[in-house]
Amino acid sequence: MTDAFSDNTPDTPYVAVDVDVLDANIAALAAQTAGSGMAIRPHGKTHKCAQIARRQMAAGAVGLTVATIGEAEAFARSGIDDLFIAYPLWLTENKGARLRELSERTALRLAVDSGAGAEAMAHALGDARDAVEVLVEVDSGQHRTGCDPTEAGSVAARAFSAGLRVVGVFTFPGHGYRPGHREETAHQESAALSTAADALASVGIDPVVRSGGSTPTVEFADPGVLTEVRPGVYPFNDAQQVALGRAGITDVSLAAMATVVHREPGRFVLDCGSKILGTERPEWVSGFGLLLDHPDAQVVALSEHHATVVIDAPVPELGSVLRVAPNHVCITVNLVDDLVVTAGGAVVDRWPVLARGANT
Repeated sequence: MTDAFSDNTPDTPYVAVDVDVLDANIAALAAQTAGSGMAIRPHGKTHKCAQIARRQMAAGAVGLTVATIGEAEAFARSGIDDLFIAYPLWLTENKGARLRELSERTALRLAVDSGAGAEAMAHALGDARDAVEVLVEVDSGQHRTGCDPTEAGSVAARAFSAGLRVVGVFTFPGHGYRPGHREETAHQESAALSTAADALASVGIDPVVRSGGSTPTVEFADPGVLTEVRPGVYPFNDAQQVALGRAGITDVSLAAMATVVHREPGRFVLDCGSKILGTERPEWVSGFGLLLDHPDAQVVALSEHHATVVIDAPVPELGSVLRVAPNHVCITVNLVDDLVVTAGGAVVDRWPVLARGANT
């Protein structure tokens, strides 16, 4: 809890990042993967922030993963020169033009999960198709995008025939976001990537890159199969990661700072609602966020600017400023213009969320 009237305290609600915990989280993953043969290519859609990307690169990341062309453009402008858009883009003429321009400024890797998508990509890229690398996305169990691993060879062959430079396969083990399933999901990821790699080899394409990994599953990633991992949430962690057992409360570096604006016995209201925390609430988390200093309290309801909390303990005083870890930190970051950086409890900087809203 902080003093609401400190000269260095911004008006609430705001999103604060403890830079010491952030740096420790980044260093911990680098140490975990050191010597494994697996490169780290973290997902920038979580933080959307150049300062954090540079910290990850300084800790040994080989490049950055992004979800959209807009995010790639923002990070390329900030100086990141190796980017993977891990999304099966369906390219229009305009998106093709944007990618052609990007390929002149940064090493660029793209994703396909169908032969038709690959042919559309090759057509839209034109002469620039030789300048980019392509990975085939496979479904390892989340059942979102990605082809069946056994079909990866036929997709790769069509992409190659269309003039694309296919260098491997990737997947996202998103179904690892379930309590008790992190290790099992990592095994499914490994099996899917191994099958897909064999499918590429069967059509004469060397699967040099075998990319996977998420924050919940990365500690179980198989270095005998994977060549790189792409976790996103790990620099911050959030209420989901704590509930999954991936992180402890002291490993959470980002929190919404919110003021108690109403109180009564057993209940109080904070000034951070859905426009800060988002509304995502998996059935296996206890509420709409985690109060880091009151972990037994429960955020039971959100309005746009209200978070209603119940507590079986003394109710915090009016004007108290509390730390709330969002359930899904990626959503919270995309709802603010900047991150308030703290060290030792003091505000030391503000970092812009440079790729906020870069959704196309």
